[in-house]
Amino acid sequence: MTGDDTMMNPTLEGLMNRTNSKFALVTLSARRAREINSYFNQLGEGLGTMVPPQVSSTSRKPLSISFEEIAADKIKSVPLSVYEELEAELDAEMLDAAVDEVIAESTEGDVAAVETDAPAE
Repeated sequence: MTGDDTMMNPTLEGLMNRTNSKFALVTLSARRAREINSYFNQLGEGLGTMVPPQVSSTSRKPLSISFEEIAADKIKSVPLSVYEELEAELDAEMLDAAVDEVIAESTEGDVAAVETDAPAE
């Protein structure tokens, strides 16, 4: 049996070159398969919040589709430190926006109070 005679396409050896370890490959493919499964489950609800499969595939199984996406370099592994930095930046932006909104609302209330406290002539 040669290296090309496998039931799985793309081969695991080819996928291993895309990640740092087999554990990273398993984690990446499982997460993406869950996202694909959620996408197919929410179809028809009109939400459109999930990312559809990025490759055209004859397979109907989410894990096989995720392997094909990884092999096509559509899905890439991101180091946890980079992910945490991006998440922290997003949280900071959301916090700043929320603080600005609260300040704007409280300023509007103060202006209205000043206008109503003025003596009528």
